Amino acid sequence: MSSIAASPASAAPPAPSAAKPSPRAVGALVGILLAAMISGLNNRVGALALADVRGVLGISLDDGSWIDTAYAAGELVVMPFAAWFAITLSVRRFQLWLLGTAALLAAMLPFVHNLNLLVALRFFQGVAAGGLIPVLMMAALKFLPPSIRLHGLALYALTATFAPNLSIWLAGQWSDALSDWRWIYWQFIPAATLAGLLIAQGLPREPIQLGRFQDGNWWGMVFGIPGLILIAIVLTQGVRLDWFNSSLITQLLVFGIGFLVIYLLMEWFHPTPFVRLHLLGRRNLGVGFPLFTCILVVLLSGALLPALYLGSIQDYRPLQSAPVGLIVALPQLVLGSVVALLLYQKWVDARVVFALGLLTIALACFSGSYLTSDWNWKQFVLPQTLQAVGQPMVVVSILFLLTSVVHPSEGPSVSGMVNALRVFGTLIGSALIQQFVTVRGRFHSEMLLDHAALVGNSLPQQPDPSSLMGIIGSQALVLATADTYRALGILAFLLAPVVFLTNYIPAPDLKGTADQSSSSQG
Repeated sequence: MSSIAASPASAAPPAPSAAKPSPRAVGALVGILLAAMISGLNNRVGALALADVRGVLGISLDDGSWIDTAYAAGELVVMPFAAWFAITLSVRRFQLWLLGTAALLAAMLPFVHNLNLLVALRFFQGVAAGGLIPVLMMAALKFLPPSIRLHGLALYALTATFAPNLSIWLAGQWSDALSDWRWIYWQFIPAATLAGLLIAQGLPREPIQLGRFQDGNWWGMVFGIPGLILIAIVLTQGVRLDWFNSSLITQLLVFGIGFLVIYLLMEWFHPTPFVRLHLLGRRNLGVGFPLFTCILVVLLSGALLPALYLGSIQDYRPLQSAPVGLIVALPQLVLGSVVALLLYQKWVDARVVFALGLLTIALACFSGSYLTSDWNWKQFVLPQTLQAVGQPMVVVSILFLLTSVVHPSEGPSVSGMVNALRVFGTLIGSALIQQFVTVRGRFHSEMLLDHAALVGNSLPQQPDPSSLMGIIGSQALVLATADTYRALGILAFLLAPVVFLTNYIPAPDLKGTADQSSSSQG
């Protein structure tokens, strides 16, 4: 079935859409990009600076963890449905409503001191801000001509490569440089205002398509929403509550999976689903979606592990850890378009670029696995530089392979699935990495304790137990982090040959597109 996209021209929009976009349309796309970027930053910065929020409000570590869980659940629950509502309500109206809601909640959050209310408002902000991201991919697929569509996908790739790494610097600016924790939430407001102005000026006013509400899979949504919320809770609270040793996690997982299975079955058989699961029958989507989820786990090696190590071992504040994020983040503003230009060349196979990107990330992980307790941010320059090169090669290439087998009219369904997997993969990756670090840390602690006991018996003076435990705990975390780097490097290495299970997609025919554009303008 993927043969429909063997030639990108077969999936190209009608001739008029191949014409050069107007400045107002470009401005609207920039506004949609800005809205998606600030949404991703709103999530990550809030998580990084959560300790400051807990300190100001006097919230314990366990209670404060539900603030992040609420936002993650809200972001995940909206992903499969956002594109459908954007089309039904019109992209302009949908974006402006969500931007206004998320900005209003951002203005209120610093003044909320009740934990339950804060968790509830953070959930609704996750729904409002999370719904902004799928529209970016939908707009790139639906409105951009083939001649620049890959550059639109490169912009979307920034939500996975640029935003998570820039957030370390932003969190440091608000909590350390400016010393005003309220900007952790208020940062959303100025960017949302600018994005709203660009979208309001660039997108036309369109009526609400009321007829689509009669055809929506509402019973599916009834099961899908609680299922996604429960799965998000399991993935964010599982490590803290020790997974299946907690009856709460076990029950939530059983009900969450049950609700999701019912939702997916109803989507499969519904004539007008929110996402078209039948598209998974196309080889590049059936293989590419699980591959995309695994890639999101690997990408955390550049965003999560260095910050985790520097914060735990070197007691770095976010502002001190900012360089390791900026090394990866800043080059993405250029490298994404460079990879897009490369994929437009007829002699380039996107699968080869994809595989080389994975091998580059694997090399970054293996170089990071040599870390010691003496490392500071300067020792992370080499692995982070390799991450900066490999990440756009991976993300832009897989987006090209995924989206080239769908028609622009199918863009909303693909956008919903890709973005749901983006949030889902990040949650899975964070949970797996934290659990792996915990398990390996316990193992190394036991080994080091046994070794210390053997050595201590031969010493004339026994070391102080408290200082000894501190040294062992620190070294165990260093060794566990190195093990995690190796595991992620092996995963990236093993994924490289899987890339070639996808079908080859030739580069878009820019010459044919240009001729078509000239004919339509003539």
